[in-house]
Amino acid sequence: MSALPDPDRLLSPHTGYSRAHWEAVADRMLLAVRDHAAPGHSLIDLPGPASNSGRWSDGLEGFARTFLLAAMRVRGADGQDPHGLLDWYASGVAAGSDPRGRHRWPTLGERRQARVEAASLAIALHETRPWLWDRLGDDVKANVVDWFTPIVGTSDYDNNWIWFQNIVEAFLRSVDGPWSKEDIERNLATHESWYVGGGWYSDGGSGDDRRQNFDYYSGWAMHFYPLWFSRITGEEPNPQYRSRLSEFLADAQYLVGADGRPLFQGRSLTYRFAMLAPFWMGALFDATPLEPGVTRGLASSVLQHFLEAGSVDAGGLLPIGWHGPFPRIRQQYTGPGSPYWASKGFAGLLLPPDHPVWTAPESATPVAAADKVFVIPEAGWVVSATAADGVVRVANHGSDHLADRRAALDDPFYLRHAYATHAAPDLSAEAIRGPLDSHVALLDDAGEPSHRGRIERIGQGDRWAASYSRAMWLDLSPAGGLAAGWHAVRTGPWLATASVLHGAVEVRLVRVGDDTVRLAAGGEDPEAYWPVDPGPWRLHLGGWALAGDSLEHRHDGGQAAVTRPDGFVSEVRALRGFDEAGVTGHHDANPFGPESAVPWLRTTIPVEPGALYAAAVILRGPGTTPALPTIVATPTTAVEVRWPDGSVDLVDLT
Repeated sequence: MSALPDPDRLLSPHTGYSRAHWEAVADRMLLAVRDHAAPGHSLIDLPGPASNSGRWSDGLEGFARTFLLAAMRVRGADGQDPHGLLDWYASGVAAGSDPRGRHRWPTLGERRQARVEAASLAIALHETRPWLWDRLGDDVKANVVDWFTPIVGTSDYDNNWIWFQNIVEAFLRSVDGPWSKEDIERNLATHESWYVGGGWYSDGGSGDDRRQNFDYYSGWAMHFYPLWFSRITGEEPNPQYRSRLSEFLADAQYLVGADGRPLFQGRSLTYRFAMLAPFWMGALFDATPLEPGVTRGLASSVLQHFLEAGSVDAGGLLPIGWHGPFPRIRQQYTGPGSPYWASKGFAGLLLPPDHPVWTAPESATPVAAADKVFVIPEAGWVVSATAADGVVRVANHGSDHLADRRAALDDPFYLRHAYATHAAPDLSAEAIRGPLDSHVALLDDAGEPSHRGRIERIGQGDRWAASYSRAMWLDLSPAGGLAAGWHAVRTGPWLATASVLHGAVEVRLVRVGDDTVRLAAGGEDPEAYWPVDPGPWRLHLGGWALAGDSLEHRHDGGQAAVTRPDGFVSEVRALRGFDEAGVTGHHDANPFGPESAVPWLRTTIPVEPGALYAAAVILRGPGTTPALPTIVATPTTAVEVRWPDGSVDLVDLT
């Protein structure tokens, strides 16, 4: 990344970033992609592995998502365009929409992914209307409308994709093109059905009306597009959308570490600072509980974190990865242009330079101010943020991204028991085949760990959450493949787990249920067709995967720890039932560093159904000392967790 403007420590004492820094980063990223454009600029073919939609689609993606950034940059500067961005992209619009052009875009029928990119094109065209759209020739405008039009009348969407259709049809309506009131009303009703309260949306549901798809899409899609829809139509935003965004941001502000590290959870993480989109939308639509200086401080800390971590490379490109390049982070739909949805994180440039977000003194991120433990009941999460080390930890008992009970390959982005700002799950094939970090598993007679089945919630308290799921083994190809069908499953007993958070410590409780119990609430139960693993089983519990350039390991008896040279520690300590500890390391498996290691606990004798097992799972920064509780099992199913400060958590593991 090229040099940025000098830091402004008077205006921004924490990061030194001003609006000029954001503009400089946007300019650098936009100029860097030009070397990878096709003649006419309609397709941008960036280096990196292709998506499952192919290079042609990826070229459109590279164009559309960088065009979105260019539109925000120029609109925010009230049309000033010293780098000729809009002339460059206008050429691409003309070449891409020409149905007979050599470098045309794939149509919405040729590549389904084109519907996603159509929404970015529509927003960019709307935002730059007086400087680009209004200056296009009538033939080019007609070609663009014709390219957009096939989205009208489509209905095969079951997640945030409903908003790509609404955004495109809103733009078509604004230029007197075809659109469907029925499409929009249907999508609005579907969007409403995914609202779960407290400002949170599930990104789609399931056939049995479960809504447990929680990740960054809740902010960069489900809150972003409804308000932008009204921005395109010129209508007053739905007051509910504004109030829900404000509620969401009240939680989301505590999911960013003190130094700007976002929570590492969910898919599409290569979009990186796209997670700032809802924070900027809150300021754009007066729908935020945050003071202007807090919004800018949080946003600038995130941008600064990624820049200093090497996310934008020396050539100004944003490769697939988290910090530097890390292809293991990708999903099947991820192509080399995908990371440029980070453009959404620049929406703050649409605020004028004299807006309080840009002129107020910068504030530190909320997590830097004080320790905080709270629950997000809608997502089934418990959050603990500690100011001393700036770490945010989330215990997960409600987000699994699974549509039904059919077993699937372990998904490290959703099915871990915990996520954090300073730790990430291992993503190697080995780690996915045999999940360990932030995981609870039964070991079969061959020592293979079970996978976490669909999360069924038990309950939550002020600092705890509990759930249960079926232990499942997927008999994968011995050749090392990661493909497995539903027929390759063995089932075990139910595992009831709970997480109690107190500072840097998570107390993880486990009870093993009766392996003969089946869920059968009418109709066919898919589990009834799977063989049952006969056991006996041992219990295995993994702590945080800590990553870095080098690590130190230690373990003895009932505890194990991994330490990084900067003083960060991942450790596990047996509190009840575990009698063996160890550390497992991996190389090039973790986006946070080349070396990673997981401390773990296990039992050396078979588990006892109904018995209680407990461990302290700790992720802490330098100079912190964890406070460990005592565990008391009551005559009922409740468990008392008694902390040294005198506080007590009563946890229901029914």
